[in-house]
Amino acid sequence: MAGPHGEGFEPADGDGPPTDPRARAGELRTAYEGLLQIRRLLGDGADSPAPWELRAAPRAVALVLEAAGFPPSAVDAEGRRSRTGYRVADGPVGSGAGAGGPTSAPTTVTVTWPGPPGSGAAEEERERLTACAAELERHGWECLLYRGPRGRRFLEVEPPR
Repeated sequence: MAGPHGEGFEPADGDGPPTDPRARAGELRTAYEGLLQIRRLLGDGADSPAPWELRAAPRAVALVLEAAGFPPSAVDAEGRRSRTGYRVADGPVGSGAGAGGPTSAPTTVTVTWPGPPGSGAAEEERERLTACAAELERHGWECLLYRGPRGRRFLEVEPPR
């Protein structure tokens, strides 16, 4: 995982350039195994988020999804969506477990399934987001599937209560 100054492995959040899964496989495996080891040592076991994950929830959620083999979305140099896949972002401010102040856990995380125009992302988002939710719940996160503006679905992900 990346340190406070951005060095190290950064999981794909779906808003960056396209990634090559083969080129990232070793670093991804090491980061994911590190997540599980930290959970065993500091958390309530490997099936519950560790304290660092609660402070960096979007990064932790992206790591779980990428390690599970879900493809991240991507954008090209002009900022246009160029690949269909998951996109992880901070959730709405003031919602979820993080509404208590500066020392509380972060707000919820939102996971969407965007793609380039005409890619069919909207037609597959329910199935794909349901699969993402199952993987995240297996890792101790709570997920709710919503229908947002223009009927597009999204996951709201938060730490267990």
